[in-house]
Amino acid sequence: MIKNYPDALFEEMKLLAKFPEKSQLEGIKIHNDASPAIIASAKSLFDKGLISQPDGGYLTDSGLETVDHLHRVLATLS
Repeated sequence: MIKNYPDALFEEMKLLAKFPEKSQLEGIKIHNDASPAIIASAKSLFDKGLISQPDGGYLTDSGLETVDHLHRVLATLS
């Protein structure tokens, strides 16, 4: 079965991949002049409990685990 994934999901994955994967002491800040897709991705990740603030912040415990899985998938596909 082929599943179509929304573009917003891939935008969230790209944003998650930018977070430092080994530390909760480093984060990112999404500025209000960022593209609407990045701003929406950050809010969605916050709503899902993966990051600490709607404009970036730090990865939560769930976010760290998700980023670990994401990096494994990306490494496999690279």
